[in-house]
Amino acid sequence: MAFRAMRIGLIRMGYLNSPPLLRGKSMAQKFVAVVGNRNMSQEIPISRFPVPNIDTLPKDIQERMKEVEEKGGFLPNVFKVLAHRPDEFRAFFVYYDALMLREGNLTKAEKELVVVATSSANSCLYCIVAHGALLRIYSKNPLLGDQVTANWHCADLTEREKAIIQFAMRVCRSETIEDEHIAALEKHGLNTEDVWDVGAIAGLFALSNRMAHLTNMQPNEEFYSLGRAKRDK
Repeated sequence: MAFRAMRIGLIRMGYLNSPPLLRGKSMAQKFVAVVGNRNMSQEIPISRFPVPNIDTLPKDIQERMKEVEEKGGFLPNVFKVLAHRPDEFRAFFVYYDALMLREGNLTKAEKELVVVATSSANSCLYCIVAHGALLRIYSKNPLLGDQVTANWHCADLTEREKAIIQFAMRVCRSETIEDEHIAALEKHGLNTEDVWDVGAIAGLFALSNRMAHLTNMQPNEEFYSLGRAKRDK
């Protein structure tokens, strides 16, 4: 019945006798070519797993989401997706805060460099887009997120930043860490705790990247434009 209706629609629009570009196409392909996505578009789900209604979540998680949304202007989809399992939501963000908000010799931009470079290696769309935005904001460089995502070796980085990413990539690839690799970071002013931070961030986002793949997590549209203009803070 669906294809019969489609055929009738094409006849009425005069496309049954197809122009050259449509010849050899199936009826469904002709219909899409003629009509496009008009009245057929559907928003891509942010996860392949159930996303709970925020009002049904435990109060502490609701409060965390409200705080994040008020601060940033929108609620990143990672919060909605991971809320599918509240206990794991709490565990993930406790560890995230412990690493990403910890004061040390690493700047916020350097931490985001680790996230973006390793997420690119793991082909994680969500983390590349979301943390690429944060990297642009913290570095005040609207080009850096894209450069690191494409090829960090060619990015506009300092020698210290390159050393940080090199070390993070060893952790990302589960390569053996030798004392010489740690010493390479110490030459650039990082202490033992900073080295731990670099490795732990790479490790945490190895988990995050894989959860994003598992859930087919989709980045918020807002992330794509953040940090690309000087007015973004």
